Amino acid sequence: MSNSHDGARNESSGTIKIIGIGQSLRGDDAAGLAAVRLWQERYCENNERSNLQVELAELPGIGLLSMLEGVGMAILVDAVCSGADAGTIHLLSSEQLDAFPNEAGSAHGWGVAETLALGEKIMPSTMPEKIIVIGIEGVDFSMGKPLSPEVDLALPKVARLIEQLATQ
Repeated sequence: MSNSHDGARNESSGTIKIIGIGQSLRGDDAAGLAAVRLWQERYCENNERSNLQVELAELPGIGLLSMLEGVGMAILVDAVCSGADAGTIHLLSSEQLDAFPNEAGSAHGWGVAETLALGEKIMPSTMPEKIIVIGIEGVDFSMGKPLSPEVDLALPKVARLIEQLATQ
């Protein structure tokens, strides 16, 4: 896939990239990583799907843009803090991320919403045509804490949602 610089997107590849985002040592911030790992265990163990790529990204910041380059669809899984009940699952397009208040931003440098907005401005031809964000509402982002019980209970639902989205 070549990069065009005329602002038009490249023809979509059939590649779907699933990216778990978070910090494994900060309580509920590890929810995205844990959900993608659970999805891999439950749905990918004996199933070879050549169009899927999986990445676990701790502190991706602006590096998220290079992870997204050239894929047709991206499913990003990350913890959020919007004031909803812990364990609530949010299914959002990249445009809907702007509706989350600034306090709902990321604990790992550049937030996902800011990074996606920047990517659309500076490299629109290499961004995925479809980006879906699964946000898992966290409650405790303290250093050294495990996932909260509410977030842990949400993980199987998130894994099923990832599978549904990846097989549409």
